[in-house]
Amino acid sequence: MTVAPASAFVAYISNEKGNTVSVIDTDSWTVTKTIKVGQRPRGIEFTRDGKFVMVAVGDDDTIQVIDTKTQEVTDTLPSGPDPELFTQDAAGKTLYVANENDNTVTVIDLAKRARIGDVQVGVEPEGMTVSPDGKTLICTSETTNMAHFIDTGTRQIVANVLVDARPRFAEFKRDGSELWVSAEIGGTVSIIDPAKHEVIGKVKFAIPGLRNEAIQPVGIGITKDGKTAFVALGPANRVAVVDTASREVKKYLLVGQRVWHMAFTPDEKYLLVTNGVSNDVSVIDVAAQKVIKTIQVGELPWGITIAQP
Repeated sequence: MTVAPASAFVAYISNEKGNTVSVIDTDSWTVTKTIKVGQRPRGIEFTRDGKFVMVAVGDDDTIQVIDTKTQEVTDTLPSGPDPELFTQDAAGKTLYVANENDNTVTVIDLAKRARIGDVQVGVEPEGMTVSPDGKTLICTSETTNMAHFIDTGTRQIVANVLVDARPRFAEFKRDGSELWVSAEIGGTVSIIDPAKHEVIGKVKFAIPGLRNEAIQPVGIGITKDGKTAFVALGPANRVAVVDTASREVKKYLLVGQRVWHMAFTPDEKYLLVTNGVSNDVSVIDVAAQKVIKTIQVGELPWGITIAQP
């Protein structure tokens, strides 16, 4: 009897200063290719069909499209100035892009590769996510310190929720019951009731021997069952493991320097996090809640996306 090999997942990492994307094979935990892209790549995401990877190249004011078969840049998508993070609807038909320099969200039809609208938001928009039911787009604005709730049908802002200073990232629980927003300067994660548009709790962090200013939450990953959240703490060089029911930090995992963003493998066995200053990716065993591997990538790794099977 022959046993079929486990299918490897493929991770793409945007290297902000290196102007490259590193491709990691999750069977061997090695970089299999380095793709040259435009200037200052940050936000990065697979298309829903897995055929392409989109990467926001902020200093080129565009989004480049990488063909996953050839692993080369084959196309561009329109955006506003300095695109940073973006998100797409569940069907993979519409892309929403936060343009940091003109305080707008650009709406793109992915099939037509055309811009079909804009939404005016707060100053320095960054964090982007769509609610599980597809009805609400969230955009966080770093300078306005708000999470904007946008109706995806009308493209109108329906609520603005004030959070702590410099919100960087937003993540829904899979059941849509809570929205978690990280505040980099505030040093907290605000938990918002999406129906009431109210902050209903906060996660705070304390690491012995570290000043509070060094603890700067950015990326968030919540497990599919909604029970555990992982929060990247920037220059604290730690990922916090949070029990979502009690909202208490259960442990801190030491990773590389200046941890930014993260992505689960589709089977949720592993969580990969990007470390900007040490130029590497840490691999976390999710069940064991421990770091098992470090992989060198390009210069200033920032964003990460992993193919869904």
